[in-house]
Amino acid sequence: MSTTTFFIPPVNMMGEGSLNDAMQAIRAYGFHHALIVTDAGLSRAGVAARVAALLAEQDIEATIFSGAQPNPTVGNVEAGLALLRGKLCDCVISLGGGSPHDCAKGIALVAANGGHISDYEGVDRSARPQLPLIAINTTAGTASEMTRFCIITDEARHIKMAIVDRNVTPILSVNDPSLMLAKPPALTAATGMDALTHAVEAYVSTAATPITDACALKAVTLIAANLRVAVADGQNMHAREQMAYAQFLAGMAFNNASLGFVHAMAHQLGGFYDLPHGVCNAVLLPHVEAFNAEVAAPRLADIAVAMGVDVSAQDSAGAAQLCLAAIRQLAADVSIPAGLTQLGVKEADIPVLAGNALKDACGLTNPRPATQQQIEAIFRAAM
Repeated sequence: MSTTTFFIPPVNMMGEGSLNDAMQAIRAYGFHHALIVTDAGLSRAGVAARVAALLAEQDIEATIFSGAQPNPTVGNVEAGLALLRGKLCDCVISLGGGSPHDCAKGIALVAANGGHISDYEGVDRSARPQLPLIAINTTAGTASEMTRFCIITDEARHIKMAIVDRNVTPILSVNDPSLMLAKPPALTAATGMDALTHAVEAYVSTAATPITDACALKAVTLIAANLRVAVADGQNMHAREQMAYAQFLAGMAFNNASLGFVHAMAHQLGGFYDLPHGVCNAVLLPHVEAFNAEVAAPRLADIAVAMGVDVSAQDSAGAAQLCLAAIRQLAADVSIPAGLTQLGVKEADIPVLAGNALKDACGLTNPRPATQQQIEAIFRAAM
């Protein structure tokens, strides 16, 4: 058996009140000036200022960069990097969901390694660890606060660059569900389905291991039991906390088993049309797994069981179909759009989208290889 390596931040703090507890841990690192990378919404809501005030109590100065867009761009990274260098920051704190985390990773990686963020597209292209990064999460979906994945949109090429690099792993992640209570239903649904996609793709991945399998299946169980509640009642602390654990477990799974064609294809939709990543994943997931069922039916059957589906009377092929039905039903129950047409995707663009998806590193571990024509067919089925 070949050697496997398991990546995860060295310290991970979870649960209600963990934000306050994390401040002492941050102080212990000995940092003096942090760049807080966040988005405009969290900045307007005063969340970034709250974190800056907590840092000040620990004698850590903070500069807020609120320029992370929903799909962070090369320009966002360059703007944040200029601010970091101008203020002589010695660490980065990302605050938000996947977009601020990814933007912060890009900033911290280039700060330590030089060059341009596009130099690091691909797998393990950097020479040294990024500037120390602490990731404070406010959504239950992307798990970017604890992964070695960084997705940055190249505005010139209209694509999302997938950077998979051990050196972008944060040194500390914080998941305080109290920061997630105010999130609207649509965002809760999209991020929750993103987490489900992470778990499913990691479980059927060619790089799956017993460790990632355990994480993925537990994540699926928690999502199936709690996502509908979190969407319907955003103030439900129990559901929020369980979803925080679920997305973290899914992150542990895909951070080490990688992903598949759902993400490879969703990245192109995000880069081309600036669409929300979690929604793209949710729409594509049952269609890609229908394609994968030819070789991964037993694994999809396991996912069905984790979602609470009775497959006792089914063979693996039948159980796989029940899995796809359960995924579609969950997406419908949390009001995910039924197809890509509703998101503004144009059929004329499919050949370009498919060609770019085949170049995405996330597709390398999909359980079933695909041709250009097959990826195009999956896109069309999802319309």
